[in-house]
Amino acid sequence: MSAEKTPAPQPADGPARPGRRTPLIVAAVAIVAAIGITAAVVGGGDGTTPANGSGSVAVVSGGDDTTRAATVLDRPFTKPGLVLTDTKGEKYDLRERTKGKPTLIYFGYTHCPDVCPLTMSNIAIAKKQLPKADQDKLQVVFVTTDPERDTPAELGKWLPAAGDPSFTGLTGAFPTIQAGAREIGIGIDPPKKGKDGKVVSMHGAQVIAFSPTTDQGYVLYGEDTSVDDYAKDLPKLIKGENP
Repeated sequence: MSAEKTPAPQPADGPARPGRRTPLIVAAVAIVAAIGITAAVVGGGDGTTPANGSGSVAVVSGGDDTTRAATVLDRPFTKPGLVLTDTKGEKYDLRERTKGKPTLIYFGYTHCPDVCPLTMSNIAIAKKQLPKADQDKLQVVFVTTDPERDTPAELGKWLPAAGDPSFTGLTGAFPTIQAGAREIGIGIDPPKKGKDGKVVSMHGAQVIAFSPTTDQGYVLYGEDTSVDDYAKDLPKLIKGENP
């Protein structure tokens, strides 16, 4: 089993969970009301290391309402200009293929011990609660942070089991993927083999929601977002509304 870690410019509040490190913030975020509510993740790794890349700066609105899962950004992210390979081995232009469609983007890897499959599962369960027409509109894109192991075939096997057969899995050259992640404030590092022989993949665990009306990423979700949270917000996101 591979281990997962997250680059750590600064610690987030709250105690560590059993078996996992305390969640850590990946992107540099300027937050209204001076509160840190953008989340990233760590799962099963041994220690943390400083981030080695600068992410985009987001301005967060919503005051100190910590009861909602969504973080609404006053300064939205532009959808990454990624052209990668999908599970069929075909070229996939992210901007072109998701233009005008409600889109959730997540960076992770198939050997992830916990957070990645949980995130995909939560979104999939919430998606199934939507009317069929809305299910067909929603695009969920999973971009691997471990392209050496996550081939198109591997993603094609993993995504239907972890999430939903309709989810899009993308792989390609790591530098391209890393640059695309940074465009939306997500830090990822090349996978490395630890002293115990396990492969460590460090990546931020935010889900970014892109509006179908502007193709901009106004809404961010952290690792603790539940099925109920997604189920509540997805109908609004599909209409291009903020939750």
